[in-house]
Amino acid sequence: MDFSKGNYFWHWLADRLQKRTIFLIAGPCVIESEKTCLEHAYALKSLTEALQIPFIFKSSYDKANRTSVSSFRGPGLKKGLAILKKVKKELKIPVTSDVHCAEEAKAAKDILDMLQIPALLSRQTDLLISAAKTNRVINVKKGQFMAPDDMINVIQKIESTGNKKIVLTERGVCFGYHNLVSDMRSIPIMQRFGYPVVFDATHSVQLPSAGNNKSSGEREFVETLALSAAAAGADGLFMEVHFTPKKALCDGPNMINMDTLENLLSKAKKIWEIVHA
Repeated sequence: MDFSKGNYFWHWLADRLQKRTIFLIAGPCVIESEKTCLEHAYALKSLTEALQIPFIFKSSYDKANRTSVSSFRGPGLKKGLAILKKVKKELKIPVTSDVHCAEEAKAAKDILDMLQIPALLSRQTDLLISAAKTNRVINVKKGQFMAPDDMINVIQKIESTGNKKIVLTERGVCFGYHNLVSDMRSIPIMQRFGYPVVFDATHSVQLPSAGNNKSSGEREFVETLALSAAAAGADGLFMEVHFTPKKALCDGPNMINMDTLENLLSKAKKIWEIVHA
């Protein structure tokens, strides 16, 4: 399938939602190399096909908001998009990544099926409008500093361009210093706006800037939050995964090991199906 043609991806996603099935956005936090990116994508595609869970591959070509100037950011826009293009072509799966400015949105639109707006940039009007004008699906992560009902303003910015292909993602809210909490009420609150809502189970356990010039995390709570989100009726789950999280170049403490993903997804799917029966 060629997801780059027209609005195919949005129709693909809408079809899966109508068929009442949870979907997954997943991949390593950042592109570490072409080889590891492809390896993770192949493993995720195989697993999700076996579980009959629609899958969108995510990995960032640039992590522009790292805590320290010395932190690994990724291969950059040009090389990173080339790798994601290869993943998309070889595996025939939709791909997504973060975009950080209007220029990136314009460059990424020909490869990415869904443009992801990072939480810390979720109120940046020029970015939202430029991304929306690409006519791609726009996935906006709700800022850690925002209430769920504030997302109506984000939606209206995107809709002002005529683009109504929108996904919203919950990823926790700031709770004091170096901590996030997840309020599952935000899922049905944002669903009232009429768009799919995803729960980011791995960034929700992040401990921002708590790891000595880098973020830390509590991956042991990913499953608890993911299953809670499925019970709350989230349309999709977002999880960053890695074969060896402890060796990952970004967000290792809150990424989950690929070996644990099948059991987690199986449980989440069963819970989601019960809720939507």
